[in-house]
Amino acid sequence: MSKIKINYLGDLRTSSEHLDSNTVITTDAPKDNQGLGRKFSPTDLVASSLGSCLLTIMGIVAKRHNISLDKTYADVQKKMSEKPRRISQIIVDIYFNSTLSDKSRKLLINSAKHCPVHNSLNSEIDIQINFNKE
Repeated sequence: MSKIKINYLGDLRTSSEHLDSNTVITTDAPKDNQGLGRKFSPTDLVASSLGSCLLTIMGIVAKRHNISLDKTYADVQKKMSEKPRRISQIIVDIYFNSTLSDKSRKLLINSAKHCPVHNSLNSEIDIQINFNKE
């Protein structure tokens, strides 16, 4: 089980420390919700976690099958709704390197279906995952 210690820093900021690694992430309330938007917001981290998890799961499969994920990246967009204030949509566009075979690409896309972040998010969030979107 992972443990994280979160401290309120004032001025709508928090710091989260991952106790196993001592890595710290600072969040800030977004500009559209009384904050200054100087750092990731907590909801930005949710959207970022989805993209990171998808790439990590694909990375595990790529490592197992000796597939290169060099130059693979994800662009993530998050949309908020107002009533109630929540994440309403996350769009993840994943770009693979051009040398990836069709077989490897299919294997990686299928592996993304096992992303635990995606499987943990509320089903009311419109989640769109696009591969090699042009």
